[in-house]
Amino acid sequence: QVQLVESGGGLVQPGGSLRLSCATSGIIFSANAMSWYRQAPGTERELVAVISSSGNTIYAASVKGRFTISRDNIKNTVNLQMNSLKSEDTAVYYCNTRRNGVAYWGQGTQVTVSS
Repeated sequence: QVQLVESGGGLVQPGGSLRLSCATSGIIFSANAMSWYRQAPGTERELVAVISSSGNTIYAASVKGRFTISRDNIKNTVNLQMNSLKSEDTAVYYCNTRRNGVAYWGQGTQVTVSS
């Protein structure tokens, strides 16, 4: 079955950096677009970044220029490098993909930006 496992979250000060990773199994990774979403308390889940199977990327306006999504088709992982973090980036971050029209999610990893 499809499994997505996020790691790399934690507590960081404003202006700091974190790198999230999502390990996948059960999909033909190189053929799948991969996404990162986030959800802060009391808000809806929102798209952060997408990377296509060919490596094209799309970012939410709020993170453009600060976050970088990348993929490793050998290790079947997708990463999110987050720089210049702000308090408003605090959220649970989720990895996402689709297979045969069905959306799959990881369990999420908490990112807290606070001094």
